[in-house]
Amino acid sequence: MYSLKKRSNRGRHFVFGFLFVILTGLIIAAVHVRGIYNKDIQATSSNQTVSIITINSGSSVNEVALLLQNKGLIKSAWAFEWYVRSHNVRNKLQAGSYAFTPSMTVSRIVDLMTTGKVATDLFTILPAQRLNQIQAAFVKAGFSVDSVERAFTPAQYNSLPALTDKPKEASLEGYLYPDSFEKSAATTPEMILKGSLDEMAKALSPDVRAGFTRQGLTVHQGVTLASIVEKEISSTADRQKVAQVFLKRLKSGMMLGSDVTAYYGADQAGLNHSVNSDTPYNTRIHGGLPPGPIGNTSNSSLQAVATPALTDYLYFVAGDDGITYFSKTLDEHNANVAAHCHKLCAE
Repeated sequence: MYSLKKRSNRGRHFVFGFLFVILTGLIIAAVHVRGIYNKDIQATSSNQTVSIITINSGSSVNEVALLLQNKGLIKSAWAFEWYVRSHNVRNKLQAGSYAFTPSMTVSRIVDLMTTGKVATDLFTILPAQRLNQIQAAFVKAGFSVDSVERAFTPAQYNSLPALTDKPKEASLEGYLYPDSFEKSAATTPEMILKGSLDEMAKALSPDVRAGFTRQGLTVHQGVTLASIVEKEISSTADRQKVAQVFLKRLKSGMMLGSDVTAYYGADQAGLNHSVNSDTPYNTRIHGGLPPGPIGNTSNSSLQAVATPALTDYLYFVAGDDGITYFSKTLDEHNANVAAHCHKLCAE
């Protein structure tokens, strides 16, 4: 017969053995994860092809990591985030356009971004820009007026995937994706526009196109609504809710009531910059979507229209404090305007 002391010793040995196994497993797992991490912060390849990546002001580490991963410049978004956080440089990443290659390690990429060594000799198409503003930027960059006019003739790009669903009579309005492009003495406006349209084709992914269909929109209508969302709201976090508001209004037969569409129509018609100008683009006067996009759009706005928020709002107003206030009834909306929008709503 075993004594209680012997049983107690066996119990302790079992507990110690169990804890040893657990600790050993954790150490092995940690070593394994560390090995994956060390591998994933290395260069993705030896490819020296330069990609111009624009980091917008206010971008989170996660947004930057996903952008770099999607562009094939890093192996893993989580490894990039871990590197940034473990090296305590989260708040040192600087906005701007950078020249990266797949041959760069995460360490090198982060070093460039924390020192602000942005790429030079670039041409940048900004988001939420009208076609005439983009044309003016080309001329300002040194391209001749004649060469810019020729480059913006849409028919020469009809074979590109981005324009598959664009009405033949429509201009390139809304289809030039905002990005930065390398520019040399041999660069033509057509080269830059083709690069922009190629990026737009990537943004109009099968998932985005399928999302437009689920919302009852054609691709052209989806791009049009995304351009309105882009102009209405600068906060990427709120764009899905804004898209939801507009889609709900469309489906319920309400006016979109978007001021930015009214301003666009007035500007195009050479009228006073007013929400009361009667043009086909003024969604405060005319029902449904405007005839086409009112500017170019980013991936976040396209995604917002394809996958709107699961909310039930009908109104929103951008407050003077930079916060967007959403509401379900007109009374709630009017209260939000009275409480939060004095300066902006008076413009």
